[in-house]
Amino acid sequence: MSTSRWLCSRHMGGCGTVWNTFWTGGVCPGCAYRWEITICLSCKQFALHKDWYHWPESESRGSERTRETEQPSSG
Repeated sequence: MSTSRWLCSRHMGGCGTVWNTFWTGGVCPGCAYRWEITICLSCKQFALHKDWYHWPESESRGSERTRETEQPSSG
């Protein structure tokens, strides 16, 4: 079994499908069970599946700019 594959564990009510959980957002392609918790295959620590994703901040929130206004010149 490849190191980047998870098992929809039969002893936990799963179907036995082996797949990459991050390709499907934690949903088993064999039985459509949504795994809420995912284990790191390297360190064996568990975490909520949604916590594994890190999205970049949107440009509109992350880089708000103040707008300078032109002032009439005197003279």
